[in-house]
Amino acid sequence: MKYTVITGASSGIGYETALAFAARGKNLIIVARRLDKLEELKSTIQNLNPDLDVIIRTSDLSVTDQAYTLYNSLKEYQIETWINNAGLGETSSVIDQNLDKVETMLRVNIESLTILSTLFVRDYADVEGTQLINVSSALGYVIAVGSVAYSASKYYVSAFTEGLAKELELKGAKMKAKVLAPAMTETEFAKHANDKKEFDYKANLPMYHTAKQMAGFMMEVYYKDEVVGVVDENYEFNLRKPIYPILVW
Repeated sequence: MKYTVITGASSGIGYETALAFAARGKNLIIVARRLDKLEELKSTIQNLNPDLDVIIRTSDLSVTDQAYTLYNSLKEYQIETWINNAGLGETSSVIDQNLDKVETMLRVNIESLTILSTLFVRDYADVEGTQLINVSSALGYVIAVGSVAYSASKYYVSAFTEGLAKELELKGAKMKAKVLAPAMTETEFAKHANDKKEFDYKANLPMYHTAKQMAGFMMEVYYKDEVVGVVDENYEFNLRKPIYPILVW
C-alpha cells in the first residue's frame, strides 16, 4: 500500500487536501498537533470511502526533534507523496514583532520543512511516481511589508524547493519536487497570524480563495509537470516553470 503524507492536516488547506486525495483513492497519513481534529478528519474520510487506510500522527513541528520523530515513525509505510503544508504566520512590522512567535514560525516553516524534505528525498528520490510538494506562499515571491519575516520564510521554501527540483532533475531522479504558493485563503491562518480570536475574510479582504479551492489547485500541481503553482496578484492560479534564477556549478 502507498500513502500520501500531509502535515498541517487538522484544518484549512491541509484538511481539504486530504479530502481531495481521498476522493482519488489515496491512502493517507495525516499529521497535526490536534488529535481530535485528525480523528474527525479520519472519520469523514472513512465515511466517504471505508476502503481507504488513514493513519494519524500527532506532531508539533515547532519542536525540531519532532520532525525527526515523525519521519522515523513512518518507516514501515511506503510513501508516494509527501506534502509539507504545516506553516505559521506573523503579521507585524519587524520592529514590533514578537520574537518568540517568530522563532516558532521559523522552526515550522523552515527547519522542520527542510528536515522532512531531506529525509524523504534521501529515501525516495529514485522511486517512480514519488512527489514532494512544499506549500510556500504568494508572499514567497513578493515581499510583504508588515509581514517581512513571514515573507522571508516563504522565500526560503520557494527557493529551497525550486533548487531541489533542479537537483533532482540533474541527477536523473524519479521524484518530482514542487511548490504550491497560495495567496490569502480562508483558513485559521489569518487569525493566528494576527493574534485574533476570529478573522472575517469577507469584511477584511476584497479577494481570497477558500481552502477547498486551494486544495483544487494542489491537485493541479500534483497532476501536472510544472514545478510551481502560484496565485498571482489578480488571484488567478498559474502553473509555472521555476521562477528563481538557478546557478548550476
